[in-house]
Amino acid sequence: MTLELGGIHHLTAVTADAPRNLKFYTQALGMRLIKKTVNQDDTTAYHLFYGDGVASPGADLTFFDFPTLREQRGNHTASRTGLRVDSEETLLWWKEHLEANQVWTSGIKERFGHVSMDFEDFEGQRFRLVVDGANKVIPWAKSPVPKDKQIIGLGPITLSVPKLEPTDAMLTRVMNMRQVRHYAARERNSEVFVYEMGPGGPAAELHVSVDPSLPRARPGAGGVHHVAFRTPDQDSLREWISHVNGFGIRSSGEVERFYFTSLYFREPNGVLFEIATDVPGFAADEPLESLGERLSLPPFLEDQREAIERGLKPLV
Repeated sequence: MTLELGGIHHLTAVTADAPRNLKFYTQALGMRLIKKTVNQDDTTAYHLFYGDGVASPGADLTFFDFPTLREQRGNHTASRTGLRVDSEETLLWWKEHLEANQVWTSGIKERFGHVSMDFEDFEGQRFRLVVDGANKVIPWAKSPVPKDKQIIGLGPITLSVPKLEPTDAMLTRVMNMRQVRHYAARERNSEVFVYEMGPGGPAAELHVSVDPSLPRARPGAGGVHHVAFRTPDQDSLREWISHVNGFGIRSSGEVERFYFTSLYFREPNGVLFEIATDVPGFAADEPLESLGERLSLPPFLEDQREAIERGLKPLV
């Protein structure tokens, strides 16, 4: 049986202002802070996870807090993150809501197969609100956004690359995605190729924008660190590890993140990919009803808690 990815698991971006980031994503966007923890490879940096009411896989937008300059936009990166809502009516609500919060928004129109609207956060992180009528909101009761208007989850994610063929080979031959359509992008002399995973639909789509005229992106605040794809459990992750190794691709091997287990590797145009398990999830170390209210550390960092807390700046 062919291995299949279940869709987008999470996307990790970069902020240089964690307190303002927390305010924007929980207040302006109404997302739930589902885990307040640290970057496990650099414990001086926060790792903040935002999601829906029950921390569903596929709804996680996460940020590393790095003291860095703004991203210089270009190729070899994930360039826009889709956030799904349930209807065009909800999109109209979001346009009014974001503009009331002094956030620029584009027009509402069909883009690459979905009715959508673009906006950016205070650091230039690029988003696209996308209508997904097939899925429902799992609301966060304490959100300032009305329950029926909250964000469903992630997808599609857009990559920007100078050349399609190497990335296409990785997506179709290694990751078993399906190229299903492509479009000419009106705003630039570029083409966008759409790939599906598993069940398809916006929660399981990767869009690849090809424009050889762009420079190489310089990482920084407002940019994306990596994009993660869903697999059910450790058994399926180990199948993916064996599968990826069979192509001779350099990878991390199995990495235990406590809330999920991961495999990391880069596609040929340099974008960092992760395959992550849906289990055990973010309630592994704290009750679902109080997720994100205290600093959570995986067991292998717990004995360093005092030093880690001393090194972190307050979020409020």
